[in-house]
Amino acid sequence: MRGVVFLALMLALLPMVVARPFVGVLLWCWIAFMNPHRAIWGPVADLPWAAIVFGATAIGLVLARSTERVVPNAMSWMVMALMACITVTSFAALGPPAEVWAKWEFVLKIGLGLLLTAALLSSRERVHALAWVIALSLGYYGVKGGIFTVLHGGSYRVVGPPDSMIADNNHLAVGLLVAVPLMNYLRLQSRHAAVRWGLAAAMVLTTLGALGSHSRGALVALVAGALVFWLRSRHKLVMGAALAACVAGGIAIMPDRWADRMESISAYEEDRSASERLLLWRTSFALALDRPLVGSGFRGPYTREVVDRVDPDAPARAVHSIWFELLGEHGFPTFFVWFGMLALGGWYAWRLPRVAAGRPDLAWAADFGRMAQVSLVVYAVGGSFLSLSYWDVSWTLLVVVAAAHTLARRAVLEQLGSAGTAATTWRQRTRMAAPRRLAPAHDGARP
Repeated sequence: MRGVVFLALMLALLPMVVARPFVGVLLWCWIAFMNPHRAIWGPVADLPWAAIVFGATAIGLVLARSTERVVPNAMSWMVMALMACITVTSFAALGPPAEVWAKWEFVLKIGLGLLLTAALLSSRERVHALAWVIALSLGYYGVKGGIFTVLHGGSYRVVGPPDSMIADNNHLAVGLLVAVPLMNYLRLQSRHAAVRWGLAAAMVLTTLGALGSHSRGALVALVAGALVFWLRSRHKLVMGAALAACVAGGIAIMPDRWADRMESISAYEEDRSASERLLLWRTSFALALDRPLVGSGFRGPYTREVVDRVDPDAPARAVHSIWFELLGEHGFPTFFVWFGMLALGGWYAWRLPRVAAGRPDLAWAADFGRMAQVSLVVYAVGGSFLSLSYWDVSWTLLVVVAAAHTLARRAVLEQLGSAGTAATTWRQRTRMAAPRRLAPAHDGARP
């Protein structure tokens, strides 16, 4: 029955995708992030739905070329540079060719989807809609996992959908914590009390779901994210109390074995899993030093023969770190391109509240920038212990932050007049747009 309903839904939406390409972006992201087809059975579940939606969206974009203006931004160019780099490193990869090119195809599809997404994020409403898709896609598992954790007292681990990038309990936990700040952004922007309270409840349950994953890395990410969340909040006293109550309440319902597992973080020298991670990181760095320009290629650290080049005694398995995974598989040039994407996204998120200063119509951009900072910190900290370098949600968030910055900047320039003198720099215009807090207002003063 689920398969029939899902098939009917997709058949009804595909014509809309062709007519309105951005609907295809939202649908593609929903399928990629939530993996709803994994919850059904039969031949419908095995169809390449993401590819079908992508194709329909591309057709719609070609047909709508007169109304959709595609203007690449800096993040789009960075994505294209990354796709070019991983193609070069794949030709030089040391791992099994079939596995290498299968992973290359997977990552390339994500890159193409990102470029399509970036091309169509042309309004505040579209940014808002995509934030809803990310929050709902991950929040579904967060709310479900939070309820499961409360009902069972945290005795069982919360895991993600099978055959997805968040199937593992550790990966799911970081994904849920990345979604919580986006839920708060949507809560701040909602006009309806029921929606605001519903999102607040979803934030609490999603946090509980992350704790219920029994992931130690997620706990570290939660602490880092909570600190940044508090620092970027407009009402620090209220938000600090809410955060403390939520985290303390969540920890209180967890069983003793959960607490014992979390306490092992401080004794990483005696923990086998932590010690093995340090060895994996060292091996991955050695692979990068062995071939600094191209690394070992996709699946290199997973391949016994490749690892033996630098350390025959090291295990050949997942690296468990976004930083060392990229470095060991692709070498230093590709790593710096990928890191440049993260840094650029972080800079955009940091700049958004400043660009939107003094503009009530851009309050959404300021809120989004603050909450995006929290999500990116959670991903960077939590990802330091996980193999989530190619997670499509994190890359999509970077694209959305870049689009929001472009929209906010364009709005400020339109107000000031895009035909300003050549001597007026963007920084000067931003200062002109900022409110004069020290000068008292008086009648007749110019805005």
